[in-house]
Amino acid sequence: MLHNFTYFLFKLKLIQPSQKAISFWMDCEDTDKLEYALTNGNFKTRKLAAEALEQIAKPCSIPALLNCINDKVQNVSLACLNALERISPNDELIKTIVRKRFNWVNEIREKRAKYEANKHVKHTIYRWRRTSKESFDRVKEQLKKPIR
Repeated sequence: MLHNFTYFLFKLKLIQPSQKAISFWMDCEDTDKLEYALTNGNFKTRKLAAEALEQIAKPCSIPALLNCINDKVQNVSLACLNALERISPNDELIKTIVRKRFNWVNEIREKRAKYEANKHVKHTIYRWRRTSKESFDRVKEQLKKPIR
């Protein structure tokens, strides 16, 4: 009963479900509540919901997990990919998951290489040459002139 009340307050966007509530929904195999938490929760709730859907392993939750593959938080995306790997018997879906993981690895490598290349580069914008400072000095000089 308490977990139903938690779900009701979560639907009203007043609270986020706790780990106990999500594990209770997982034990009851309530995929509807977990899918709602996966799409509308904060990043911790989304990650816990994806892991719970992985444990349940019902094929009906594949569309919700596919929608969350491109989540802006990488841990949530990884949890969704892991759940899809466990649930899915489809070879095309496994190929998509592997491609997504390789893209992430390439992005991380590119960011690291870009950082290493620009590590010792000095920037030419100095504190006293910023445009905001120049415009402030110009306004200050204009205020010194008498008004006609």
